[in-house]
Order: sequence, then structure tokens, then C-alpha cells
Amino acid sequence: MISLNDEVKLLRQIPYFGRIDAFKLKLLAFTSSRACYEGGQIVFHQGDASDAAYVVLRGTAEIVAMAPGGETSLGEATAGTMFGELCLVSDAPRLSTVRALTALELLRIPRDSFLRLVADNPRMSAEVSRALAEAIRDKAASLARQLARVPQRLS
Repeated sequence: MISLNDEVKLLRQIPYFGRIDAFKLKLLAFTSSRACYEGGQIVFHQGDASDAAYVVLRGTAEIVAMAPGGETSLGEATAGTMFGELCLVSDAPRLSTVRALTALELLRIPRDSFLRLVADNPRMSAEVSRALAEAIRDKAASLARQLARVPQRLS
């Protein structure tokens, strides 16, 4: 079992929270909850309402999306990584499905707890916005590289 202090250390390693005061991270960890899944269980489905982000404490999860050709793997989340973070700033439905590949222990960060903390801490809002912008930039660059490798159709 991971202690509250260990959760704070783990949160500090996540880019969204790296520069946030330890006291505020402790409050975020305290208002979050633990969620456990067995291998094969679904954490959430693509299209579900988004109400929380998740930090992987232990285990591995697979992130997949339904595409016209079937299910497409978008990657994995392992200990010390976060997924579902767009829900922290948006009400949009989930863009992917997350499934436990192994026994999975997660820290579930509810959007309302996160938003209350951000409302009281403008610096935290700026840090999270910066980290989200960097993540979106990195994903867009990765997508551009993938598209550049796709052969062009001949007319």
C-alpha cells in the first residue's frame, strides 16, 4: 500500500504537477481515491462521460481507440504516468478506452476536486495549462511523423 507521502512524490513526477507546492499536492492526493482493476478489466470506455483523471500507482494499462478499421492501440500507461487528464479541463466524452493489462492500482483524481484546488491556486492553473499544451504539441508532432510515413495514394 502506497502512503499519502508516496502519492505526493509520485504526483510530483508527473509533468502537470511537477512545480506545484507539496502541501497542495498532498491535498490533491487526499481528495483522490484508490481504484483497483484486474487484468482485462475496463477502467473506462471511449465515449463515456469524463469525470476523473488517473495516475498509475502500480501495473500497466492499455489505451485503445475505435477506428474505422477496428481497435487501434494508442499506447500504455505504467507506474508514474497519468491518463484521462483532458477531463480535468473539459467535459468532452472520453476519446479512448483504457483496459488493465495487469493488476492495476490507480489514484483517481476527480475533476471537481482538481478544479477547486486550481481555483484557489492560479499558479497551479498556469502549470497545468503549460503541461497540457506541451502534451498536445508532442502528440501532434507524433501524429505528423506517423502520417509522413503513410504512402501517398496515386490518383
